[in-house]
Amino acid sequence: MKLTKLAASFLAVASIVLSAGIASAQTAGTNGNYIGAGVAVGATSGGQGNDEAQIGGNIQGRYALPNAPVSVRGSVLYGGDAAAIMPIVTYDAPIARNTNLYFGGGYSFVTDEGQKTPLGNQNSPVVTLGIESEVSNNVIAYGDTKWGIDAYRNSDADAVSFQAGLGYRF
Repeated sequence: MKLTKLAASFLAVASIVLSAGIASAQTAGTNGNYIGAGVAVGATSGGQGNDEAQIGGNIQGRYALPNAPVSVRGSVLYGGDAAAIMPIVTYDAPIARNTNLYFGGGYSFVTDEGQKTPLGNQNSPVVTLGIESEVSNNVIAYGDTKWGIDAYRNSDADAVSFQAGLGYRF
């Protein structure tokens, strides 16, 4: 069932991302690398004790691969009793001047499995969908949603977290 949900979600988001890329063929997007920080808000609970939704912070970074619509990203969500560290690869689609929509996946490594983070309490695959925009010289605003698949111990519940922040473009 989870695989069906994941496949359906992937196809829906992929069609939106690809449509945005086609519709924005004349826009520049942003290809800058950055590191930023902001807030992370967990929106789910695993249904067991000590795994309720958490509010915390995030540190995120992006390295855009040259001449490709792909980026390597790193994200740390902290709050609760542990942190979730995520290497992620994304497809980046320009949707407006200095603005990208991105979609990708990776893996969440929880520093102390069983302890709370904004994205569950155990290691899990992660899917992300977000937007980033250069709002002034060398300042990037970003926001995304992360979906941790089977991200709670002793539960088959998925985790969802929302992030927003500002980054320094280099």
